[in-house]
Amino acid sequence: MASYDYDIGIIGGGAAGLTVAAGCAQVGAKTIVVEKEAELGGDCLHYGCVPSKTLVHTARVYHLLGQTRSLGLPALDVPPVDFKRIARRIREVIEQIQKHDSRERFCKLGAAVHTGKATFADEHQIILEDGTRLSADKWVVATGSSPARPDVPGLDEVDFLTNRDLFSLESLPQSMIILGGGPIAVEMAQAFARLGTRVTIIQRSAQLLSREDPDMAAIITRCLEEEGVLVRTGLAIARVSAEDQVIRVKARDGQGKNLLFEAEKLLVALGRTPNIMDLGLDQAGVDYTSKGINVDQRLRTSQSHIYAAGDVTGRFLFTHAAGYEGGIVVSNAAFHLPRKVDYTFMPWCTYTDPELAGIGYTENQARANNIQYRVITETFAANDRSLAENNTTGLLKLVLDSKDKPIGVQIIGPHAGELLGEWVAFFNAGMKLSTLAASVHPYPTLGEINKRVAGSYLAPKIFSKTVSRALTFFFQFKGRACPLPEDN
Repeated sequence: MASYDYDIGIIGGGAAGLTVAAGCAQVGAKTIVVEKEAELGGDCLHYGCVPSKTLVHTARVYHLLGQTRSLGLPALDVPPVDFKRIARRIREVIEQIQKHDSRERFCKLGAAVHTGKATFADEHQIILEDGTRLSADKWVVATGSSPARPDVPGLDEVDFLTNRDLFSLESLPQSMIILGGGPIAVEMAQAFARLGTRVTIIQRSAQLLSREDPDMAAIITRCLEEEGVLVRTGLAIARVSAEDQVIRVKARDGQGKNLLFEAEKLLVALGRTPNIMDLGLDQAGVDYTSKGINVDQRLRTSQSHIYAAGDVTGRFLFTHAAGYEGGIVVSNAAFHLPRKVDYTFMPWCTYTDPELAGIGYTENQARANNIQYRVITETFAANDRSLAENNTTGLLKLVLDSKDKPIGVQIIGPHAGELLGEWVAFFNAGMKLSTLAASVHPYPTLGEINKRVAGSYLAPKIFSKTVSRALTFFFQFKGRACPLPEDN
C-alpha cells in the first residue's frame, strides 16, 4: 500500500476548501490546505460577497438619509461620501471575518496550511512554487473562479475594473459604465448610484438578470432607473477605448444603430471563469473543459480519489453552494459514505434593494421543463410591516405544478433573502402548505407574507360554496348577516 504525506490534500482556501479542511481534520484525517493567496477565505471574503454586501449596506444607509421627508422627518443636507472611508470600513469587516478563516484556527482544528501556487505532478503529488513536493491519498480541487475576460475589441488596451479592485478605489468615480446585467452588475450599479456615481449598465440580453422571470427582473430594472441608473439592454458591444482618461464604449442595438457611452470608470461584470489554468490537471489525469472540472454526483473527477468542489466545477457559483459541496466531499472522502449532490432546492439571492431571492423552479424553468404550473402571488403592498416601513415594492410568487404541489418560490421585496429561509425549511422538510398556513407568525412582520400566500392557496378550498352549503345544511347556519351590494 502506497504511503503519502497526507490523507487529504486541498488546493484552494475558499468556502469549499475550508469546509473540507475543517471536516476532515476534525475526524482525524491528516489534512493540508494549499492556498495561492496570502490569506485564507477565497474570493468571497476578500473580493466578493463580504465587501459587496458591506458596500450595498453602506449605500443603502446613505440613500435613506435622502429619504427622511417620506418618513415624516426633516430633510437632511447630506454631504458627498468619502470613498476612502468606505473602503476602510470594508477592509475592517473583512479583517474581522478573516479571524474565522485564519491559519491559526485551522491549525487548531488539525489542518496544516501552506501558502503558494500548487501544480499537480501526477495523480497523487503536487509541486509548490518553491519546489516542495507534497503527496496525498486524496486531493480536493477547490480553486474557485475569477472574473471572465470577454473577447471585446479594445478591452485589453484600457484600464478596467473587476470585483477584485472595485472595493479599494481611492475615490468615488463620477461616472461608471458596467458591462453585464447579472447579480454583481445590478448590485454594484445600485450601490454606486446611491453613493453619487452616474451609472450606465450595458447588457447583451433583452433583460437584466436574464435567468430570472421577466416580471421579476422588470421590477429591479424599474427600481434602478428610478434611482438614476441608465439601463440599456439588447446591445452588442463593438469596441472599448480610452482617451484623455475617459472610457468610451461603442455598442450597437438590435436595429443596427451605433451608440456611444462615456464614463470615468469601466466595470466588467460579464461572468466568471473557473480557475483551472496551470493546475497540471492533465498530469493528474483529471478531465475538464473551459466551463470547469467534470465531476460526478459524488463530486469525484475522472480520477476517483480526486474531488472538485465550488466554483471550479462551473455549476452553482454561490458561496453557500461551495460550502454544501464541501460537505458532500467530507462525507465521501473522510467518512466513506456515498453521498450525492442534490441541487433541487438550491436557494439564491440578489442583494439589490429590493432583494430578489428564490428556490426551486421559476416560471421560466417550469416552462422550459414542460411542467404544467400555476402561480399564486402576494404583494408587499398588502403587508402591514412593509407599509409601516414605507417599503412596499415587490411580491412573492409561489409556483405550483398541475397537482398543486409547490415547486418554487421567488420573492422580490425587503429582506427577501431572509424571508426565503422559511421556504428553504419548507421544501427541504417536505412540508405542506396547510402546515405553513396554520403556523403563527408574530405581527407585524414581513414573514407574514409567507403565511399569507399559503392561506391564499387554501382559502378557495376551505371557503368554497360547496363547503358553505354543507356546513349550513348540517349545522343550520342562517347565512350572511350583511348582504352583498348586488343583493340590494
